[in-house]
Amino acid sequence: MSNLDLKPQPSVCGGREDVSAEPVRQLLTGREVQLGESTVVRRLLPNLGRRMVGAWCFVDQYGPDDIEQEPGMQVAPHPHMGLQTVSWLHDGLVEHRDSLGSLQTVRPRELGLMTSGRAISHSEQSPRSHGKWLHGAQLWVALPDEHRFAEPTFEHHAELPRVQGQGVDATLILGSLDGATSPGRVFTPLVGADLSLAAGADARLPLNPDFEYAVLAMSGAATVDGVRVEVGSLLYLGCGRRELPLRADDGAAEVMLLGGEPFAEKLVMWWNFVGRTHEEIAQAREDWMTGDRFGEVHGYDAPPIPAPELPALRLKPRGRER
Repeated sequence: MSNLDLKPQPSVCGGREDVSAEPVRQLLTGREVQLGESTVVRRLLPNLGRRMVGAWCFVDQYGPDDIEQEPGMQVAPHPHMGLQTVSWLHDGLVEHRDSLGSLQTVRPRELGLMTSGRAISHSEQSPRSHGKWLHGAQLWVALPDEHRFAEPTFEHHAELPRVQGQGVDATLILGSLDGATSPGRVFTPLVGADLSLAAGADARLPLNPDFEYAVLAMSGAATVDGVRVEVGSLLYLGCGRRELPLRADDGAAEVMLLGGEPFAEKLVMWWNFVGRTHEEIAQAREDWMTGDRFGEVHGYDAPPIPAPELPALRLKPRGRER
């Protein structure tokens, strides 16, 4: 659940100047990024064409990868602040450790939700004894100002509510959809749902017109409001929708629905930190490299990941109210 770029670029996020008040269809393509020792991910957010969807500020999709003869996911201890991390699997197992002392194996369609608050560190890895496939997504949710210095927590929810009908089987990851609500704690109005579309499914999903939405393809291909969405792409949909047409024309498909109230606060995201000023980011980097603010992860057989050097430019949040 880390941004392991050796030269990460600062992302200026938030504000509502780039939020469409009306429905749009903006198809975005991810870029490949090395995550840990052996996993390559497709980074969909932040993207040159879109930085956030609601409070969702970071989306990596990976797999399905054949890891039968490979170590699988191996991400050494690293820090986070100002955000929540969401671990979501379709195949495989991921072992989560953090500086709170949590040790949890996350399985497919189970929610691993870490709220970093002011500071936390964690590691993620495939267990030594693991299956053939690794397939999932890793996502971040930006915390609003009133909650971003809270004490860190970790939640694991093995049972999540489901909504079924019209050939769609939806699992609620966070937030609410069609009367169902996830037990995961959220701090802004948002939704995250995993949708399995049966072959030939032709459905209309109810939406909140005040939310902006995007759909991420996980496997197969789906037609979303007339646009074909394949693995490695994310379709941004804007606001103002009360329902969303979905079709699976070429066989079964799996997608993720992400949405939320547009995030009005202006923030800066660099490496694994979400803050509001250059000084906050610089201090977090210094604390990770020299202090004990982020705690220590025990049980991972490798040293923590060092922070990259800050860019020469000054990190400035920008944005305006819609």
